[in-house]
Amino acid sequence: MAARVDRVVTSGTFSIDGEDFDVENNIWLVGDDEEVLVVDAAHDHRPIVDGIAGRRVVAIVCTHGHNDHINAAVALADAVGAPILVHPDDTMLWEVVNPDRPADGTLAHGQQLGAGGVSLTVLHTPGHSPGGCCLHDDADGIVFSGDTLFNGGPGATGRSFSDRGTILRSIAEVLLPLPADTVVHTGHGDDTTIGAEAAGVRAALAEEA
Repeated sequence: MAARVDRVVTSGTFSIDGEDFDVENNIWLVGDDEEVLVVDAAHDHRPIVDGIAGRRVVAIVCTHGHNDHINAAVALADAVGAPILVHPDDTMLWEVVNPDRPADGTLAHGQQLGAGGVSLTVLHTPGHSPGGCCLHDDADGIVFSGDTLFNGGPGATGRSFSDRGTILRSIAEVLLPLPADTVVHTGHGDDTTIGAEAAGVRAALAEEA
């Protein structure tokens, strides 16, 4: 059975390096009609709870520690009784938003997460942030890319704890080997595919060399 994937979109503020930006975030709910993994928890937990619709939440998985991807995580965890997972390399970002509430568990490259018969493999893809991760559903040909890869290219760099060369190498080495028709569900904006982004990433990486 194919994964059930639902998208919830919330709006709010992304704050970094003393600047604020208005953003819309994609929250992805992955599983079946009984249980679900939540990929990112942005801005307002209430529409996410509505999207979950009473299903059991196995975990709230944070693709990275920027505030606009984690600022509803604690309220959501309290509402649905689920653990929050963050890559340890983004602990310093998590603590800016949640200084008195550590995450419940960590993410690691190759780790397997599951809900409703769906298996997701954690792919560590640093660059946008040190602990940035994607989640790959091999059976359904889907990757949840957080802010690592967008429709139009790599996630933003040039801010604290980010690096353009690192994100390009992460995408080239970890994501581009996936099948070209793999659907990329992004942290912001529209879907894309690995094949649609490959040439642009390789060209940008060549410019960095």
